[in-house]
Amino acid sequence: MRAAVLRGIGETVRVETVEDPRPGPGEVVVRIRAAALNHRDVWIRRGQYAGLKFPIILGSDGVGEVEAFGEGVENKWEDKPVILNASLGWGPSEASQDAKTFRILGLPDDGTFAELVKVPAENVHVKPDHLSEHEAAALPLAGLTAYRAVFSRGDLKPNQRVLVTGAGGGAAGFAVQFATAVSAETYVTSSDPEKIKSARNLGAIDGANYKEPDWDQGLRQLVPEGFDLIVDSAGGEGFSKLIDLAAPGGRIVFFGATTGNPSELNMRKVFWKQLSLVGTTMGSPSDFLGMLDLVASKHIRPVVDSVFPLEQANEAFGHMERGAQSGKILLEVK
Repeated sequence: MRAAVLRGIGETVRVETVEDPRPGPGEVVVRIRAAALNHRDVWIRRGQYAGLKFPIILGSDGVGEVEAFGEGVENKWEDKPVILNASLGWGPSEASQDAKTFRILGLPDDGTFAELVKVPAENVHVKPDHLSEHEAAALPLAGLTAYRAVFSRGDLKPNQRVLVTGAGGGAAGFAVQFATAVSAETYVTSSDPEKIKSARNLGAIDGANYKEPDWDQGLRQLVPEGFDLIVDSAGGEGFSKLIDLAAPGGRIVFFGATTGNPSELNMRKVFWKQLSLVGTTMGSPSDFLGMLDLVASKHIRPVVDSVFPLEQANEAFGHMERGAQSGKILLEVK
């Protein structure tokens, strides 16, 4: 099969002919039609991710058809396009993943930037009917991360006030769509006015440019009561402003720290305002089913920025590293 293979830190991704995967007991092989990039793929390529191993076929998101079945697997997907859940080996607890078994498709297991990928059968689901192949391929990792952050960990209720930081990112975009789908009053931050505009098109009411001085004061004027839920993936020095922007009794849910750890945390504000600081990552199998149900029932459509053929995987990586995208970047494999 053809696959985009990464053979070392900082190297280009090369399309090579490699051996076809074979399913073991409880596994299937899926023929990939389209796959999506995530920032995780960029960080692995830079060597900024735990558990690195090479060579590796990257890619966590994918859509296609089941082609081969391992022992004990019943064919439930005949003639149906399928979508993959990239959260492997979550474990029995809804509260958190099992540290011994949990992993994400695309490292350490070979991923979806290939014609074929091997996955546990339990991680294969029928694609929502209203989604195109490209839209479905954009959904799994970022959509699951956002769903768990907004609902399972963030406990969002209709009509509550939500702030999503870093609009334009994959998970942040889904967080905006999911929050507005349940009638939350949603606001965003971004360093790009065009991405704030795009968030408005997804249902956000307004936003603030965090590069501007006192950006938080503008949000405070828009929402003087504060935000019931704040979804963040940046951390860093701006985190202290999120504590100020949170409503009493509010929740700040974070799934990343792209700008590093905050240099200080004002614990007095946190306990006086009765705030909950909640960490999250990826999601459980039931989170994935909940996400699919929400996407189907509300006819949510992922935003696709651009589509590259598999042979142009490096160009797709460059597009993501420039940060110019608004929506998901896809690789078309067929």
